[in-house]
Amino acid sequence: MSEFFDEVVLDALLDLVKLLPFLFVTYLMLELIEHKSKRQTAEFVRKAGAWGPLIGSAVGIVPQCGFSASASNLYALKLISAGTLISVYLSTSDEMIPIFISESAPITLLLKVLACKFLFGVLFGFIIDKLFRGLFREKADVRIHDMCVDEHCECEKHGVVLSAIIHTLKIAAFILIATLALNAAIFFIGEDVLKTLIISKPVVGSLITGLVGLIPNCAASVIITELYLGGALTAGALMSGLLVGAGVGLLVLFRANKEHMKLNLRILAALYICGALVGVVFDLLNVTF
Repeated sequence: MSEFFDEVVLDALLDLVKLLPFLFVTYLMLELIEHKSKRQTAEFVRKAGAWGPLIGSAVGIVPQCGFSASASNLYALKLISAGTLISVYLSTSDEMIPIFISESAPITLLLKVLACKFLFGVLFGFIIDKLFRGLFREKADVRIHDMCVDEHCECEKHGVVLSAIIHTLKIAAFILIATLALNAAIFFIGEDVLKTLIISKPVVGSLITGLVGLIPNCAASVIITELYLGGALTAGALMSGLLVGAGVGLLVLFRANKEHMKLNLRILAALYICGALVGVVFDLLNVTF
């Protein structure tokens, strides 16, 4: 029982505590924008959008998956493009960096992986925005007021700070419930089963680790990183799994953008394709770190 509490409940609570500052700052910013000119905001988004993937990838590389949660909210409100969102997801490090450090991995290895995540985040972000923008149907108008109406937060009554707190607590409750369910599933299935599942041959292994990486839980990136450092995965499989590992970003996306599930699924599919493609190419070219 103690082990279940530590690995399921305590881990979920600790992950949530790390996220709360990012969620609150994001919603506070959105509330402030709502009280400013929407026309000016939309114009700023339009102008900044051209460099969005570069900025998103740079922000995502910071070792904290809270940025992916923030990006999901911003995308749901049409404040950033699909390419920018994908760039944040691809560059998000989640628990990868702490594992590399704790296992005393060479700093050059860590820097190479981070560089790949950043560069591929930028590359695929720009590709999506330039070539596949129509698939994600972005609009210039912001939807912050719509979010407030959907959440029944009565923002005008509560004011900026209290409304941001209400939004934060609502999304935090959703994340906690989902994370508890995922932690429980991994606890009962067992990490050894997941490890056995993703140890495979080149190409096939990259496709499988890409699927495992989609699990919105830090356990996925931990397992993938440990297997690679233990010599059980190729560099391609490592990149495939780590590129798609967006932390709780996907959970927040499906919650914040629940009116557009088809769009969310396209984002999910695009994320997997980008990560798996890199992994397969790495395997075919026998790329090593």
